[in-house]
Amino acid sequence: MQSETRNCQNCKKDFIIEPDDFGFYEKIKVPPPTFCPECRLIRRFSFRNERSLYKRLCDGTGKNIISVYSLDKPYKVYERDYFWSDNWDALSYGIDYDFSKNFFIQLKELQEKVPRINLNANFVYNSDYCNYVGDVKNSYLCFGSIAIEDCMYGSPYESKNCIDTHLARECEYCYECIDCEKLSHSIFAQECSNSFDLIYCFDCKNCQDCIGCVGLRGQKYHIFNKAYTKEEFSNKKNALGLNTKEGLEKVKEEFLKVKKTIPHKFSIELQSKNVSGNNIIQSKNVHDCFDVKKCEDEKYCTRMIDGRNVYDANFCEFMELVYENISFWKNTNTKITNTCGESSELSYCDFCYVCNNCFACIGLRSKQYCILNKQYTKEEYEELVPKIIKHMNDMPYIDKKGRIYKYGEFFPSELSPFCYNETIAQEYFPLTKEEAITQGYKWKDKEERNYTIDIKNEDIPNDIKDVKDDIVNKVIECEHKGKCNEQCTEAFKIIPDELSFYKRMNLPISHFCPNCRHYNRLKQRNPLKLWHRKCMKDGCQNEFETSYAPDRPEIIYCEKCYNQEVY
Repeated sequence: MQSETRNCQNCKKDFIIEPDDFGFYEKIKVPPPTFCPECRLIRRFSFRNERSLYKRLCDGTGKNIISVYSLDKPYKVYERDYFWSDNWDALSYGIDYDFSKNFFIQLKELQEKVPRINLNANFVYNSDYCNYVGDVKNSYLCFGSIAIEDCMYGSPYESKNCIDTHLARECEYCYECIDCEKLSHSIFAQECSNSFDLIYCFDCKNCQDCIGCVGLRGQKYHIFNKAYTKEEFSNKKNALGLNTKEGLEKVKEEFLKVKKTIPHKFSIELQSKNVSGNNIIQSKNVHDCFDVKKCEDEKYCTRMIDGRNVYDANFCEFMELVYENISFWKNTNTKITNTCGESSELSYCDFCYVCNNCFACIGLRSKQYCILNKQYTKEEYEELVPKIIKHMNDMPYIDKKGRIYKYGEFFPSELSPFCYNETIAQEYFPLTKEEAITQGYKWKDKEERNYTIDIKNEDIPNDIKDVKDDIVNKVIECEHKGKCNEQCTEAFKIIPDELSFYKRMNLPISHFCPNCRHYNRLKQRNPLKLWHRKCMKDGCQNEFETSYAPDRPEIIYCEKCYNQEVY
C-alpha cells in the first residue's frame, strides 16, 4: 500500500491516507474515510454537550431535574437513578430492520423513542450540576472530571478545592490553572507542575513563590524571572496589589512580555517515542494526537488514556482497536459509537453499556446480538448484519448539504441530539449562527430569561476586602453582556463556597460569567492542529510538527535547543 491523497467531501480540502492508515482500516473492517481528520473531529464533537444545561421534568418520575436536553428536544429524558433502574427496558423500543428505508433514517426514528439519561455522572454526591464526571463530591459546574472534591467551574482531575481550572490534575487550592499537575495554592498558572504559590507562571517545574515567571526549574522567590531574597520577594509581592483586579492585570501584562522572550518547546512530549501532536505522555507510535497518556499505535485522538490501536476517538479511557468513538471507556473492537462503555464488537451504537455484538442500538444494557434494539440469535445476527452493511452502501444517506454517508462513516451531524452551539464543537471550532446554518448544523437561540441585575459589572468591587457576604446569590452582570460568541450567560451568581475560596485565596471576583471564563481558558491553549516548522534557534536546522502556528509571537525551539537553554 502507498500513501494516497483524497479530497474531503465536507471542506473540499485534500488529505493524505498513509499506508499504516489503510492497514488499520483493513484490520477494523471499514472503508477509508471520506472526511478529512479535522472534519471528522468536528463531526464527533458535535455530539458531545458538556456545558449547556437546562431545567426540565424527568419523564419517568416527574421530578425536577437538570439535563443536557432542552424542552424543545424530541426525547424522553430520565434522571440518573431512574435511567439505571429496572423500571424500563430499552429492548421494548426495538424495531425490525426495513430494507426499503435508509439506515440512518431508521436509526433516527429509534433515537427519538428510546429515553436518554439527563446527565452523564457516576458516583456523584451533592454535585447535581456536573456532567461527564465520575467520583465527584460537593462540586459545582464541573465537566469532564474524575475524582474531585469541592471544585467549581472547570475540568479538574483528582483535585480538591479548585476553581476555574482546565485539565489540572492532582491540584488543590488552585484558580485559573491550565494543563497543570501537582500544584498547590497557585493562580493563573499554565503547564506548571510540582510547585506551589505560583502567580501568573508558565512552564515552571518544582518551583515555589514565583510571580510572572516562565521556564524556571527548581527556583523560588522569583518575580518576572528575576531572583530575590525571601524578604525582598515578600515586600515586592505585597506592593503588587494582587488582591485587586488592577494589580492582577498589571502583573499579567508584564508576564506576557516575559513569556515572549523565553523559548517554548515545540511540543510537550514526556517519556514518549515516535509521536506527534501535543501533551503526549508515556506513549509510543502516536500521531496527530492531543492530551493523551499511556497510549500506543494511535492517530487522530484527543483526550485519551490507555488506548491501543485507536483512530479518531475522543474523551476515552482503556480502549483497544477502536475507530470513530466519542466518550467513555473500556471498549474493544468497536466502531462508530457515542458514549458506550465496557463493551465490545459494537457498531453505530449510542449510550450502550456492557454490551457485545450489537449494531445500531441505543440505550441497551448487558445485551448482545441486537439490531435496532431488537433481540436476535447469534446466527440471525451474523446473517443480518452483512446485509445491512450492503444496504447502507446501496442506499446511502445524503444530508442537506449533499454529503454522502455509506457504511464506515460516523453518524451524520443531523442525527446529533444537540445544536452546534450546545456542543464542544463550538468551543474548539467556533462558528457564528449564520456559518453554522450554512454548513448544515442546527443552532439554538438564547432562551428568554427573567432576571434583574443586582450588581452592574462596573460596580463589582475590585478588591476582595471590599466584598460583603451579602453578594452571595445576587445577580451580577457579565462584562461581555451577551455580545460575545462564547455562550455568555449575560449574568452570574456567586455561591457561598465560592466566596469563601476567594477570600481564603485573597482573590478579586471575576467580571465574567463561567462560560466566558471557560472560553478564555481554551484560547490560552494551543489549537488541535499541527504546522510544519523549523527550530528558531540560530544555526539549528531541525524541523518538526507543532501546534504553534507560524504567525504566533512565541520563540519555538526543538527539544534539543530548548533543553540546552531552559533546563
